[in-house]
Amino acid sequence: MASEEDVIEPVAVSSATQNLGRRRFSHDSNNLSPDELDGLISSSDGRPFVTVHHLPEIEHEFYLMPNTPVTCRVDNTEKYTTRSKVNVGTLYTVRLTHGPFHWIVKRKYKHFQELHRDLYKHKILCHLNPRGRQQLRAISEEMPSLHGTERTRRTSSKMKYLEEYLNGLLENAFCRNDHSMLEFLSVSSLSFVTDLGPKGLEGPIIKRSGGHRIQGLNCIGHHQLCFRWSHRWLVVKDSFLMYMNRRNANINFVLLFDPEFKVQVGHAYTDTKHGLCIENFTRNLIIKCRSYRQTHWWTHEINQLADSCDFLKVQRFEGFAPPREATLTKWYVNGRGYFEDLADALEQAKEEIFITDWWLSPEVFLKRPAKDNHWRLDEILKRKAEQGVKVCVLLYKEVEMALGISSDYSKRTLMNMHPNIKVMRHPDHLSSVVFFWAHHEKMVAIDQTVAFVGGIDLAFGRWDDSQYLLTDLCLTEEQPLEDVKDNGVAYGQNPDKSAEQTPDNLTGNTKLWLGKDYSNFITRDWVELDKPFEDNVDRTKVPRMPWRDLSAAIHGRAARDVARHFIQRWNFTKIFKSKYKDDFYPYLLPKSQSTADSLSFTVPGSRKAKVQVLRSADRWSTGTCENSILNAYIQIIENSEHYIYIENQFFISCADGKTVHNGIGDAIANRILRAHREQKKYRVFVVIPLLPGFEGDISTGGGNAIQAILHFTYRTMCRGEHSILSKLSEVKDQWTEYITFCGLRTHSRLCQSLVTELIYVHSKTLIADDRCYIIGSANINDRSMLGSRDSELAVLVEDEERVPSVMGGEEYEAGPLTLALRKECFGVLVGAASDPSINIDDPISDDFFFLVWNERAKLNDTIYDKVFRCLPCNAVHSMQDLRQYSSQERLCNTDADQAAEELKAVRGLLVHFPLKFLCEENLLPPLNTKEGMAPQELWT
Repeated sequence: MASEEDVIEPVAVSSATQNLGRRRFSHDSNNLSPDELDGLISSSDGRPFVTVHHLPEIEHEFYLMPNTPVTCRVDNTEKYTTRSKVNVGTLYTVRLTHGPFHWIVKRKYKHFQELHRDLYKHKILCHLNPRGRQQLRAISEEMPSLHGTERTRRTSSKMKYLEEYLNGLLENAFCRNDHSMLEFLSVSSLSFVTDLGPKGLEGPIIKRSGGHRIQGLNCIGHHQLCFRWSHRWLVVKDSFLMYMNRRNANINFVLLFDPEFKVQVGHAYTDTKHGLCIENFTRNLIIKCRSYRQTHWWTHEINQLADSCDFLKVQRFEGFAPPREATLTKWYVNGRGYFEDLADALEQAKEEIFITDWWLSPEVFLKRPAKDNHWRLDEILKRKAEQGVKVCVLLYKEVEMALGISSDYSKRTLMNMHPNIKVMRHPDHLSSVVFFWAHHEKMVAIDQTVAFVGGIDLAFGRWDDSQYLLTDLCLTEEQPLEDVKDNGVAYGQNPDKSAEQTPDNLTGNTKLWLGKDYSNFITRDWVELDKPFEDNVDRTKVPRMPWRDLSAAIHGRAARDVARHFIQRWNFTKIFKSKYKDDFYPYLLPKSQSTADSLSFTVPGSRKAKVQVLRSADRWSTGTCENSILNAYIQIIENSEHYIYIENQFFISCADGKTVHNGIGDAIANRILRAHREQKKYRVFVVIPLLPGFEGDISTGGGNAIQAILHFTYRTMCRGEHSILSKLSEVKDQWTEYITFCGLRTHSRLCQSLVTELIYVHSKTLIADDRCYIIGSANINDRSMLGSRDSELAVLVEDEERVPSVMGGEEYEAGPLTLALRKECFGVLVGAASDPSINIDDPISDDFFFLVWNERAKLNDTIYDKVFRCLPCNAVHSMQDLRQYSSQERLCNTDADQAAEELKAVRGLLVHFPLKFLCEENLLPPLNTKEGMAPQELWT
């Protein structure tokens, strides 16, 4: 808990907007109670991982595990030439065991002599100190003699009596925990943390400053006078190394193993005698050893520890993480189930919570309807922080003039709740020269054991379910939530002004979206996010825009891969931004894969499959370069045999080498051409939002931002020489047998008026052949896919089991997870949930593709056009057509009863994407507008 001096202002009421001018906590809340500290150090089979967050509180007397013997065996000797090149010395190999941990140290005889001298000196000092005399009286054992017993000297070698001597010291409680003994054994507070893997290599080093491969972090000069040398304690584990200040136990730097990792020796690499150069993507670390022999011994040991590390090799799709077999995983369609499982998982956190989002709303509720604040995100994180869990949050630092997601408000709101909540924002646009690219990934990792990845930010507007309600007024007892059916049509719904709730009093609340959470961002984008419980639009007049999205939960080794990615970004940001270099923002350590199969909890409903973590990363965002998401998309499309289903917020592709560079659209076209030439059945389903997610009135053209995205979307689909349909010219009109482009729409009744709204597709999903799928944060555009622009995260899930299914009218072995996901998506989109006569078992059959999928989309198109005259639509080819079309009367206004009758024929949510909308207009922004002056890379 925080002490009184930590708090510089009174705690605000959780629901009220706080004074966010400065953060309330200036240093960490590390102090453990005696009982907590005793629980931390009392384990005899390895320390808990939470130890890494309390290193300064662990005295050196407790580095070794209590009631657990340390045994040694001196079993080898090596000869070496001393500095005089005349005398030949002996180097002893000492093999040590402490509980389940085993390690080796190499020592000269003089090191045994120095240890004996230091222990004897300490014993003399204790005799002179009254408190020390009491300590010595409690110890009955005498220090053994360095020269061994008479019998040992007579019958055994020097190696044997050194072994007996050291074992004798280690049985002596006074000697075993002495600082000089711990250094002789190469032991620190991190040595026996089970989740860090094997004990590894440790020891004192002298390290040189600089070496960072990040602009602005190194001294301008290269002369020796430009460097500083510092004494540190090096710790090498099985997937990283780090050094720390031995005196205060603060971790000063962490270097993760990656494909660029190498250890080199020699003056040519280090510019120093007995130097060692350790490299990875982000740094060349120079350390100085005591001798030539130690330099080569450490090189050998570091390479041996790193040799089994998965991250040294470039993996499939040129990714950083390998496929992890038999991984428990679960998919989510829409935010409701995702938020509920995430809330329950957060409650299980014992050590760490990692969160990274493009946008985070502290006041978002994870379980609804909210009856109190218990399941509000900021309250959950505060509750866990008070229990000692370290909460680390990475937020995208937006360009405030261009984007209003108020990340500074989110940061200060969270950090003012408890010192165990740390929030970083990145990038600094000027210093990093990054103005257009964003951290777009969405991820939560809990205890590095369970992770959630996908397209859903923990933010307003994201919570939804398969009903996609357009309204959220206070329902009366006679109008329960369950009465809202089909397309969200809730007849007789009226606002109940007397039932307004405040965030401090949610008793009896029936609203699902409180305050800013009720949104229609094309009508009005979010503003004043520091007033979260004030409505952004008038919910009695404006329908909300439903939000469709997908995410996934993963466990074990794959979850550790996700956590490692977060740790890499966190440590990179800490190094890069000077404001985060203090000890309040800790370096994070990745857990070892050797303990990843030990799961403290699992997400209900998870099944086993092969899971690979993919990402888009660049030197500005993570310190490394990767575009494995793009590579996976293209390979899966090329290798698919029967169909692909794409659900994405954007669809901007088809490379021309100038404007657009990702080849996903080209892969789709080539795969269709292959199927056409082979005369085989192959289907491509593309579902995207009917309009881009920018504020604008589409009845007047939508604005420059909406039109810019539409331009590049149509360029991908059907307009221009690089489009998919242009590449399918040899197929001619038969392209409709292979590919379909759709959007989603629904309708309801708001205050007795019929309303409609598009469903905003925010998903980033690819499903192929009922056997594998990708879920992540990456859109189909250059920003997300190239790796050098936005940072992204995704998972590829491949079913390892098979269940009987049907494909193309024949028996087929499908993957259970992928099959269930595809059926969930298709069932909701075509209305199979309300019409059991619809068969969605065979996704490529003519009956389904033409008579269900395309016919439903066409029928819904016709009905919505007749009732609401919806935009966008194929009848509008020009701005003149748009003005005429928008001025015509709508059936929903002239004859509401007839309109309601027509709407009863709507089934599902599908409508065709209007390929001819504004086809006679140039949709690129005029050059004299701010959108036109922006580089085209901003839109692609």
